[in-house]
Amino acid sequence: MTSDQPVPSRPTAAWPLTEAAFRDLYRRLRGRPRGGGEELRGALNRLTPERVVAAAAEVRSGRTVSLAATVETRPGPDSPEPASHRMTAPAHPETAAPGLAFARDRFAMNVHSDVDSHLDALCHVIFDGELYGGVPASTVTPDGAGALTLDLVRDGIVGRGVLLDIPRLRGVPWLEPGVQVTAEDLAAAEAAQGAAVGPGDLLFVRVGHRLRRSSLGPWDVTRARAGLHPTAMDFLAERGVSVLGSDGNSDAAPSAVAEVGFPVHVLAVNAMGLHLLDWLDFEELAPVCEQQGRWHFLCVVAPLRLPAATGSPVNPIAVF
Repeated sequence: MTSDQPVPSRPTAAWPLTEAAFRDLYRRLRGRPRGGGEELRGALNRLTPERVVAAAAEVRSGRTVSLAATVETRPGPDSPEPASHRMTAPAHPETAAPGLAFARDRFAMNVHSDVDSHLDALCHVIFDGELYGGVPASTVTPDGAGALTLDLVRDGIVGRGVLLDIPRLRGVPWLEPGVQVTAEDLAAAEAAQGAAVGPGDLLFVRVGHRLRRSSLGPWDVTRARAGLHPTAMDFLAERGVSVLGSDGNSDAAPSAVAEVGFPVHVLAVNAMGLHLLDWLDFEELAPVCEQQGRWHFLCVVAPLRLPAATGSPVNPIAVF
């Protein structure tokens, strides 16, 4: 299948899952081996120094592209509590006074919002009273998380990024809210783009959320958004990826599992130990991939140093 053979924009076999079927999938994915080294690093164990060196060796032009969206500071249907940014100095008289003065500002953010680009740490998702690897959820307290925190990625995540563009595959600008991407869709995009996904890769899945938002305006994404069907996680497990990112939050709404609101978060973070990158922006990246004739690149992800945190705002950078 190629990009000049589009498929319809409706979901492919995006069937609902019973809670029992979801739990079977959860147990199966949780039981898969995750690689050597420190177990509680999760899927990052696959991102070995050798794979980082190989990814860096593919840099050709030196062109860099941000994968982050502009931080949203205006309230809207998908950002009822937007980030706040205000100037704290200088006061008006200081701007005209002789001598030295400093401009200063203050920034605050709800990290796990539905609009701003961020990274989910492995302590972010609690399921049946546990975090990833069976760590008790009681390790997360009002004073911060005590295990599986952002500190696991204090040195950043650097590796081979791969973008799979599902709207491109289907010949549409974006997937409509509610459409779910299956493992078959991911495999078809991989084949159409000639972009083989492999162990240790940072996989990015474009659903076109940002383009739709900029074209039609924001909407309540808690009720309707495009994302992955839970069974698509089999594709990631088979390929052995280390990180999953999307221009949505990877989960579709309504959920395919009536009893679980965020099944992909549960499977990715809690069962498979995958760090998630939510609400990215691929509208600059995808055209560069087309121009360069390749859909893989060196990717550098640098979260903030917040040792007890469950996530961080982030600005991933693709390097070609």
